[in-house]
Amino acid sequence: MNARSSQLNLMIIVLWMIPVLMACEGVKEEKDDRPNIILIMADDLGFSDLGFFGSQIETPHLDKLAENGLVFNQFYNTSRCCPSRAALLTGLYQHQAGVGGMTNDRGYPGYRGFLNDRSATIAEVLKTSGYQTMICGKWHLGSKPENWPTKRGFDKFYGIPEGGGVYFYPFAKKRNVVLNDSIIQPDSSYYSTYAFNHYAVEFLKEAEKKGKPFFLYVPHIAPHFPVQAPKQEYQKYLGKFREGFQVLRQRRYEAMREKGILPATVALSASDGQVLDWDELSPQQKDTFDLKMAIYAAQVEIMDRGVGQIVEQLKKMGEFDNTIIFFLSDNGGTHENLDRRYAQVTGELGSVNSYRAYGRSWANVSNTPFRLYKHWVHEGGIASPLIMHYPALIQEHRIMPEITHIMDIMPTCLELTNTPYPETFGGRDIHALEGESLASLVRGEPWSRREMLFWEHEGNRAARCEKWKIVSAYPEDQWRLYDMEQDRAESNDLAGQNPQIRDELVASYDAWAKRVGVVHRDQMVKNK
Repeated sequence: MNARSSQLNLMIIVLWMIPVLMACEGVKEEKDDRPNIILIMADDLGFSDLGFFGSQIETPHLDKLAENGLVFNQFYNTSRCCPSRAALLTGLYQHQAGVGGMTNDRGYPGYRGFLNDRSATIAEVLKTSGYQTMICGKWHLGSKPENWPTKRGFDKFYGIPEGGGVYFYPFAKKRNVVLNDSIIQPDSSYYSTYAFNHYAVEFLKEAEKKGKPFFLYVPHIAPHFPVQAPKQEYQKYLGKFREGFQVLRQRRYEAMREKGILPATVALSASDGQVLDWDELSPQQKDTFDLKMAIYAAQVEIMDRGVGQIVEQLKKMGEFDNTIIFFLSDNGGTHENLDRRYAQVTGELGSVNSYRAYGRSWANVSNTPFRLYKHWVHEGGIASPLIMHYPALIQEHRIMPEITHIMDIMPTCLELTNTPYPETFGGRDIHALEGESLASLVRGEPWSRREMLFWEHEGNRAARCEKWKIVSAYPEDQWRLYDMEQDRAESNDLAGQNPQIRDELVASYDAWAKRVGVVHRDQMVKNK
């Protein structure tokens, strides 16, 4: 072949390659710069349990997010773990998603105990928009494999499909540790919060390799009972809570007032009559309560340390500024007393051989300044500390007084990621979103105030319309009316003075209850 022929052949090859190269250039994927989302939820954490809220517990990483982000002081959950998870992940009232109660199936559409087909999870919807989806922690939305996270839109899952209450292995309760769809066997060094923190970081490392935006959900078990933590973690807290329930509650209250978390109109609620008087306890009792709270504090601190590890990994990836981080609690601190129920468990308090709760009196401190606890729909059961951090849009710390709800998280994420919510999913009709996007608040723009919110759990009922809230505690079943602008402590029943307002709110509640499938507890027990 002569030189001229070689040149001609080379030209033909080049001309042939040009459209191929152009086609390849045309299909080259551009980086998807939509924000990542990390949703972290504590279990049974009270409104005032973070350092930023006046607690004696060290939570430096969450405090820093709060100091540079939005802190919502009228953000609500559903008062219990399973219902809050259902509302959070679907943007619906929990009854619409099939989880009005716990995971036991009560035979009513709103109380099946697992996410139904009329709902779509945030993971399912974001996945259709090109997001990677991951979860590590407690699922508690259906214990059977067909209801596990990988069947509801999550690419990766590490954690506990069933309920919480487990830290050291072997667990005191029947719980499985699962990686994706496989049950794995922990060893004796296992501690659940350590494991969740570890896998959260590992999932982020894996997500970085794929170069697509991600949604990571971290539902912790901590600080749900039992109080269990490695001794080296809680020793530094011993003695720090010996000032007692009343003094420390007052101190938290004053700290929140100084920071503007609580407006001047919010008073400290009165005791429910079952909170112990610290000064009347024996030295041995004081030692035990101090130890319980020291272990509880360590459980919270270990969770916070995981938040720091997540932040550090995001910074290594160059994704910190472009990541929305939410932190909240599924309900208020719990009054539950396990001392009698697990009297046969006699191991050292805090160890794998112990199964105790920190008790009603400490829960009253955790829920400062509010009334009552988890299970109830008074403020102590449903008020959650919500922190939202997103440097790309949130430039300064602000206290947000808007009345918001856990089901608002999903529509907020969808709007900020430009992800449409479908009318149907997987060939089935789904409910329209009940939650309202908070994206305008994130941007510093006006937000139209929602008209009403409703609650029902185990016969406890409530509704809120702007400043007014009606509450009915089971089994009393008497509607009381409170002015929440003047009385978030829910101490002054105004129903007698404002019967028309009470009756209008009750009528609205009844209409809502019928619409979403609420069944009154008495009726449910009767038909059991």
